Amino acid sequence: QVHLMESGGGSVQAGGSLKLACKAFSYGTNRACMAWFRQAPGKEREWVASIDSENAGYYADSVKGRFTISRRIDHNTLYLQMTELNPEDTAFYTCAAEVAGTFCHGVHRSAADFFYWGQGTQVTVSS
Repeated sequence: QVHLMESGGGSVQAGGSLKLACKAFSYGTNRACMAWFRQAPGKEREWVASIDSENAGYYADSVKGRFTISRRIDHNTLYLQMTELNPEDTAFYTCAAEVAGTFCHGVHRSAADFFYWGQGTQVTVSS
């Protein structure tokens, strides 16, 4: 049974950094289409970043230049390195993955593109 488990969330002051991890179980992350989404209180879930089968990363304008999506195949883990955090980044962050074996090229920013979802991790940025 596929399971995605996030970690690395926490509380940080504005300007700080956090690195989120999404460990995959019973799912190979090599060449997998995966993404990070977030949802702030009172707001709809929004796409943050995604990585395609060729390891190209794509980012929402609000995080471009500050966040980096990556994966380590040997750890079977997806990462989101977040720097220069600001209070607007405060949200519940969730990783997502498409059906195993799906080849994807380019940006996938719709939640409907992803089949598997983790439980999420909270990120809180104070000013």
